[in-house]
Amino acid sequence: MVQTADPTLATTVPGHGAGPVVLGRYRLVRRLGAGAFGVVWLAHDERLDRAVAVKRIALHDAQIAARAEREALAAARLAHPGIVALHEAGRDAEAVYLVSELVRGHTLAELIEAGALSDRDVLRIGAALCDALEHAHGRGVVHRDVKPANVIVPDAPHGEAGIAKLTDFGVAALAGDGGLTRTGDVVGTLAYMAPEQAEGRPAGGAADLYALALVLYEALSGVNPVRAPGAAATARRVGTRLPPLARMRRDLPRAVCAAIDRAVLPDPEARGTPADLRDALDAVLDVADRTVGPVAPSVLEDAGTLPAAPVAPPSAVPGRLAAAALTGALTALATALLPAGAAPEPGAALIAAAALAGLTLLAPRLGWPVAVAGLGAWLAVHDLGGVALLLVLAAAPVPLLLPRAGVLWPLPALAPLLAVPGLATAWPALAGQPHGAWRRGALGALGLWWVLLAEPLADRALLLGAPAPRAPRAAWEGSVDTAWADVVLPLLSSGAPALALVWGLAAWGLPLLVHGVRAGADLLAAGAWAAGLAAATGAVAASVTGLTAAAAPTGLVAGALAGAALALIAAAVRRRG
Repeated sequence: MVQTADPTLATTVPGHGAGPVVLGRYRLVRRLGAGAFGVVWLAHDERLDRAVAVKRIALHDAQIAARAEREALAAARLAHPGIVALHEAGRDAEAVYLVSELVRGHTLAELIEAGALSDRDVLRIGAALCDALEHAHGRGVVHRDVKPANVIVPDAPHGEAGIAKLTDFGVAALAGDGGLTRTGDVVGTLAYMAPEQAEGRPAGGAADLYALALVLYEALSGVNPVRAPGAAATARRVGTRLPPLARMRRDLPRAVCAAIDRAVLPDPEARGTPADLRDALDAVLDVADRTVGPVAPSVLEDAGTLPAAPVAPPSAVPGRLAAAALTGALTALATALLPAGAAPEPGAALIAAAALAGLTLLAPRLGWPVAVAGLGAWLAVHDLGGVALLLVLAAAPVPLLLPRAGVLWPLPALAPLLAVPGLATAWPALAGQPHGAWRRGALGALGLWWVLLAEPLADRALLLGAPAPRAPRAAWEGSVDTAWADVVLPLLSSGAPALALVWGLAAWGLPLLVHGVRAGADLLAAGAWAAGLAAATGAVAASVTGLTAAAAPTGLVAGALAGAALALIAAAVRRRG
């Protein structure tokens, strides 16, 4: 049960003369939500002229009455910005009424489902909830039902401590009130329940810490590793050691992963305290990713191969499928572009492409290297050692910069394909979509590197042009030494690779500007991003020496505008998701 309201509501509720009045002062205006134990109403406090939330809990039986009493007693002990404040509690012949502050916002469950949070958002929410739990535990209150649906994220929080609010203390355990918290009671939500709580043993503050850590695990990885298709299957997972978060999100700071892993240990004595978890979250806030959006499939690529993982996250499958398809397609395209004497038979090329796609699907970090090595060896055997050198130089930095993101390894090869129609500068927009600041920046820089090495292969200006004096491909394609001397060294000495920094920064910063929250703001931000990318690319290109291209980079403006359009499309997809 949550107490949220449409953010467009006024602070007070005009026109409030129609609904019934409860407890002599609260006029019920509109129903906001309902749960198993009551209905929450938007109400008007006619004495203080303010909007409030009123939970009406009908008195059907003694158990419901006890839950209402427990929630009132628990909330009355607490006064913290991270906990929904209780103003008053009362009853009549039909129901118990709990009057609390009206929180305008969304539940954490809604925000996780919508992909509306960044890693930094999740860590800030976690830190605020750690403080809220520490406050509650210090006053003898154990919540016992911490879950995303019981956390409200206000639209306009008052300070960092109120960035998230814990609500619904209906199953809380209260120190000194044994009648409401008998040993053997099993209350709460199974998918977030600590092992000792699920077994009916006394559940103290460590149970709340476990549940909160599991909430953060889910928000950061996209999966609750305890939840299963049915209650019985979920119950079998309760109390098992969960797969380390670092294997699900390899790009997260190790300290955060270790703190969350510790807090979900089966042994309550080994979990630490909410303060320990908060300190770990606070320590990495400045470096946490600010990208808003759902967890990318590439981040979860290897989760299904972990023996400790109870289930492979379904979001890992699309990333592997995309990497497999791209590896197969690029392999087929590369073999089709080989000279007549080096090109394999069409049937053999298709079989090889399909085999490499299948290998990538099964092992993302194996398929692409095998494809590159195989094509390089084929080129060398057919007296195209210079071409093989450029291929290896293009591919080698990819696993070095993205060591644990195998599904992303084929992506930089798309940058030269964008450059063929004169849209090379659209690449940073594609590179700016994955989750993880380092991954975006690395992809942006790697795409530029692929374009620079593709230009001498294409024997035409795709962005800047080949180094001068322009050596025709026929003069170097058969010799590794000649290709190194006449192509690679002049390219490096020209300063053209400095553009990798520009494209890397553009890809890194794109999601920080185009959030996918408001269409108008995204449009302005995408335009500014495109203008900045074009200006920076042109400025660096003008300083590059020894290139045959005397004019501005090819497709500079058109590519940047295409990139802005791609960014807006991606943002629209996030908004609809």
